[in-house]
Amino acid sequence: MTYDTMDDDLPDQSQAEAFYAKYEPKEILGKGVSSTVRRCVEKTTSIEYAVKIIDVSIERNTVDQANDLRLTTHREIMILRMCAGHEHIIGLHDVFESTTFIFLVFELCKKGELFDYLTEVVTISEKRTRMIMRELFEAVAYIHEKRIVHRDLKPENILLDDDLNIKISDFGFAIACDGPQDLTELCGTPGYLAPEVLAVSMYDDAPGYGQEVDMWACGVIMYTLLVGCPPFWHRKQMYMLRAIMEGKYRFGSPEWDDISEPPKDLISKLLVVDPSKRLNAIECLEHPFFKREEKPQKKEFFPRRTFRAAIIVAMATYRIQKSYHNPPPISLEQMKKNPYSSKAFRKLIDGCAFRVYGHWVKKGEDQNRAALFEMQPKTDLQSPIDNGPSFHI
Repeated sequence: MTYDTMDDDLPDQSQAEAFYAKYEPKEILGKGVSSTVRRCVEKTTSIEYAVKIIDVSIERNTVDQANDLRLTTHREIMILRMCAGHEHIIGLHDVFESTTFIFLVFELCKKGELFDYLTEVVTISEKRTRMIMRELFEAVAYIHEKRIVHRDLKPENILLDDDLNIKISDFGFAIACDGPQDLTELCGTPGYLAPEVLAVSMYDDAPGYGQEVDMWACGVIMYTLLVGCPPFWHRKQMYMLRAIMEGKYRFGSPEWDDISEPPKDLISKLLVVDPSKRLNAIECLEHPFFKREEKPQKKEFFPRRTFRAAIIVAMATYRIQKSYHNPPPISLEQMKKNPYSSKAFRKLIDGCAFRVYGHWVKKGEDQNRAALFEMQPKTDLQSPIDNGPSFHI
């Protein structure tokens, strides 16, 4: 691919030339305000990577904006190098910097964002949630040990490799903190902000915040994985932020009827308004939700008893399969009264909501299915979730 075919984001400095000499850029994977992400191939090895091309030119930015963007990118590079080698944190492979562009070459996660995976399946089983959250807590514990705060954990910033293992990405808001509560910047994504982050922006005498904000975001992510909707959502952001400040959420019916108690308990110990009472990543990994059941001791074999049990299991399996393929009919009156009471229809409705409106809509005290008809369908250029983009003030 030549310079003439790379749109208008092509620099001509030596560092840029070094990048294009080593890598062959391919199709665009995503775009941001000041950056473009492309798939690229290393010419000597044919290994695929993802390159984030950040525009730091003064042609598209003011001088102050360009300087801030460059400093932020340098900080991200430093933090990524501090976290290098962890299996659940995105790997930074190469860096090229010119006067107008910075090229960050990352490992390629072909399965894309956890958010996209979640929109396809709507909800994730407790077993799969356990695997994802274990990997997430291990990665968060690693960065917290290095006194780093990510500040923007969300499904969109968690990537999946070929085996559906997670990789935390997008460390643009991440920062190394000197003390437990020395951060005061308002940054992140509205639906995942911890109460203490909002308090800093609202009250002059509010203390700063620290690593605990990442644990709050983990609680929001875990809640969302299990039932396909976040704990704090409202069409009017003011009400959503108030609920966050007060820590008001619920394990409502019917979404949570089939979820066991251990995950609910873990979430309730993460979505705690007082950050000092919130579990840290290590404590989360020791929670009963992640404890495997002990294997039973080997018992004496009784052929007659075993054969009888096998017959019972076979008969039960046949009845279950027959019931599954011929479920009891649902009356029209029942569907008119509350179609969301049926698990099959519930999943169908949620799946349609994702594909048509591109955001979370659920049944609850502050939300209802009528909200579907009050929103506009998304376009390709709109955000895939209606809780606002990441911001930094």
